[in-house]
Amino acid sequence: MSGDPCDSELDRHVAPADWINPIPAKRYHLIVIGGGPAGLVAAAGAAGLGAKVALIEKHRLGGDCLIYGCVPSKALLKSARVAATIRDAAEFGVEVPAGARVDFDAVLNRMRQLRASLAPHDSAERFRGLGVDVFFGEGRFAGRDTIDVAGQTLRFRRALIATGGRAEVPNIPGLAEAGFVTNETVFSLTSLPRRLVVIGAGPIGCELAQAFARFGSQVTLIASRPNILAKEDVDAASVVEAALRRDGIELLANARVSRVSRDAGGKHVAIEQGGDSCRRVADELLVAVGRTPNVSDLGLPNAGVEFDSQVGVRVDDHFRTTNRAVFAAGDVCSRYQFTHAADAMARIVLQNSLFPGRGKGSSLVIPRCTYTDPEVAAVGLTEAEAHERGVAVDVLVEEMSHNDRAVLDGETAGFAKLLLKRGTDEIVGATIVASHAGDMLNEITLAMTRSLGLGALSGTIHAYPTQSEVIKRLADQFSRRRLTPTVKWLFAKWFAWTR
Repeated sequence: MSGDPCDSELDRHVAPADWINPIPAKRYHLIVIGGGPAGLVAAAGAAGLGAKVALIEKHRLGGDCLIYGCVPSKALLKSARVAATIRDAAEFGVEVPAGARVDFDAVLNRMRQLRASLAPHDSAERFRGLGVDVFFGEGRFAGRDTIDVAGQTLRFRRALIATGGRAEVPNIPGLAEAGFVTNETVFSLTSLPRRLVVIGAGPIGCELAQAFARFGSQVTLIASRPNILAKEDVDAASVVEAALRRDGIELLANARVSRVSRDAGGKHVAIEQGGDSCRRVADELLVAVGRTPNVSDLGLPNAGVEFDSQVGVRVDDHFRTTNRAVFAAGDVCSRYQFTHAADAMARIVLQNSLFPGRGKGSSLVIPRCTYTDPEVAAVGLTEAEAHERGVAVDVLVEEMSHNDRAVLDGETAGFAKLLLKRGTDEIVGATIVASHAGDMLNEITLAMTRSLGLGALSGTIHAYPTQSEVIKRLADQFSRRRLTPTVKWLFAKWFAWTR
């Protein structure tokens, strides 16, 4: 990290320079390699149950979430939302004095302060207080039940690989020589780039492209596919795309970067798009094309653990590897690369590794959210996935423009979409596009987790006016659809008889 006081405070908690590794126990019930979300949850949970636990971390506790991911990025996005609110203040009858501007240094300083303030929760001292033996160093399997770290050998009954992933770097000629940033280094920028090219239009690329555009950068976003957010509902992606364009972002879809070079004028990005060529000049390049699991230098063959450099550690539905004493959780073994997913996987590993548990990853209902403005939150299947899997569905859609609170807030871009198993009220998927879609989705995720149909939500009273009422309106849609001609005829007979 930098010499910034906030970064020094962060390191004091998560990578203390004066830390002395403990003397290893004769044998551990559980050894965890990796101090990110999955590793921390597993270590704390196992120790809380009374198990003897060791936690090994190569760099800093907290993992990507605290250092490079959720925490710093969401702090940055909040500042960007404030900047957009001030920009659009006149639409709400508020006059902002001329000269209002973004102080990028202050934005980054706020982010660093907040990150440091959250560090104690992930600190080495806290975990030592929980009874965990914390080792800093590179953990490497020496055998099927042993791990070497910092010159010491630790024996285990069970082990958990939770080493996470890192930013993937594409093989583009000249990219390394020109220089670039990823989500792991973008928060170390010392000045706002006047011109920014973002390579990759997934969640990270879209979130940061929008943030920097709102801060004042001239942003070009390069998508390799026809749409941004390729894994999301195509209608949802279209709403976000329109929002990005409104923020002044230039979107180049179905495009790829063929070469990068650098001179005194900046970084020259050669782009191929639909058989045509174009060029953009940037002060900074942000690479956001995906993630690669951290599986190298772990000595996995020594433990009989099979892995793939692209897919990660191979696990079964119980998160057990090909060595039955070794488990894996989080980004290192899963396509669900979210902090909350890593947390949920770690809890299943605790059941299955310390006890005769049979918890399954396939039982998890994992929501996701991209924190653009508006947000895109989803759980279960999209329409495209339902079609690919041959799942017949009924589709319900409610526009946010029909929601009173969204109208009052000036946040009418977006919708809520539910997929129901055809002919039933069973929810198999949902997508919400709204300013706070991530919060709104939790109600649907709960319903899916507990096998509650949409009928159960129809009987739930929602506070008025709230944007989450859109879910109630979807339930009302479903109820109206059940009013078939036969039912209407019966009602007519009833009311005629009771008149």
